[in-house]
Amino acid sequence: MIPVYDFMPIFAAAIGAVLVLAVIWYILQAIAYWKIFTKAGEPGWKSLIPIYNLYTQYKITWDTHMYWLLLICSGLAVYFNGSHGFLSCIGSALSLVTMAINLISTWKYSRAFGHGVLFALGLLLFAPIFQLILGFGSSEYVGPQTDGWL
Repeated sequence: MIPVYDFMPIFAAAIGAVLVLAVIWYILQAIAYWKIFTKAGEPGWKSLIPIYNLYTQYKITWDTHMYWLLLICSGLAVYFNGSHGFLSCIGSALSLVTMAINLISTWKYSRAFGHGVLFALGLLLFAPIFQLILGFGSSEYVGPQTDGWL
C-alpha cells in the first residue's frame, strides 16, 4: 500500500498550477475589460474599481438611471427576501425586476458594440469568454443604446 504522503507533492503541484492559471485568467479578464472601456472612450482604470465599473458599464451601454434602479431593487430584494409573508413576495418581485434589468442591459451591451442577439446570449452564458472577444477582438463601440427598453 502506498502511503498518502507520497501523493502530497502531486497535489501541491496541481493546486499551484490551478492557482497560476486562475491568476493569469483574472489578469486577462482585467485587461479585456480595460480595453472595452477604452474602446468606449472611458478611461481604462474605471474598469478596475468594483462598483464604479458597473456604473460606467451602464453609462457606456444604456443609462446610469437604470444602474441606480438596479442597485435599489437589488438591495431591497435582499432585505425583503429575509422576511416572511407578503414582504418576501415583494422581495421575490424585486429579484425578478433585477433579473429583467440585467437581461436588458446585456442585450444593450451587445448592441453598443455592434453585435446582435446571439452575442448577447453568449455574454449571458459565457461572459468571461465574450468579454475577451469584445476586448481583444475587432468590435467597435457604436454608442449607448438609449432607444427605449429594448
